[in-house]
Amino acid sequence: MIILADFHLHSCLSPCGDLSMSPRAIVAGLAARGVDLAAITDHNSSLNAPAFGQACREADITPLFGIEAQSREECHILCLFADAETARILSDELYAAMPPVMNIPEKMGDQVFVDDEENILGEVDKYLVTSANLSLETLAARARELGGLVIPAHVDRPSFSLTSQLGLIVDGPWDALEVVSMPGSPGADPALDTRGYPLITSSDAHYPEHIGRRAFQLDMNDTPLCDKTGRADIEAIRAALSRRPRA
Repeated sequence: MIILADFHLHSCLSPCGDLSMSPRAIVAGLAARGVDLAAITDHNSSLNAPAFGQACREADITPLFGIEAQSREECHILCLFADAETARILSDELYAAMPPVMNIPEKMGDQVFVDDEENILGEVDKYLVTSANLSLETLAARARELGGLVIPAHVDRPSFSLTSQLGLIVDGPWDALEVVSMPGSPGADPALDTRGYPLITSSDAHYPEHIGRRAFQLDMNDTPLCDKTGRADIEAIRAALSRRPRA
């Protein structure tokens, strides 16, 4: 069974995300593009994950509950979980490890979290696009300890990536690497050494028109996407990621 997946979507919680990117609006965009499996991945927080999960269930899309975490080295890492409660554990730990830099909405952007009917529940005080005082190694190990998928984000970009911050793809418990351009495609960096890790693309959507723009195919073979509880089967997805193209 081949499904369409998108693992990198920002909601109105991210200050760089448009206010129109409510979880329900994101899911509507995903459904219109035929996406089967999707993750909400706001910067350093999962507060919009519950609303995203409810909207996904109504649209028959399997949700993953994620965070685009920023390590001490300013590397962005996608940490994806099967349930909102586990994502919230890492979210709270990241928030506690972030510096007391307060958000100024009129300068930095709004950081609102909502319910599943798009009612605003509150705003996050700290500016979310800052580094938590957690090393890359510690962050990755913690996400894996919580049972999550760990995917370095946009490794071929000149900022907030493994290559921009560390100079190369370092070894880690990476289930895949996210690239903007697959090797051999227009815009791909021929010098990028991805060290044999599986590769995916994803939308990194901040606006409605970006949703699903770089969704990728995932071959589940004959394995169900969800476990007996109805949640995304992380181990089955991990195995499917291992079958993605490598370079």
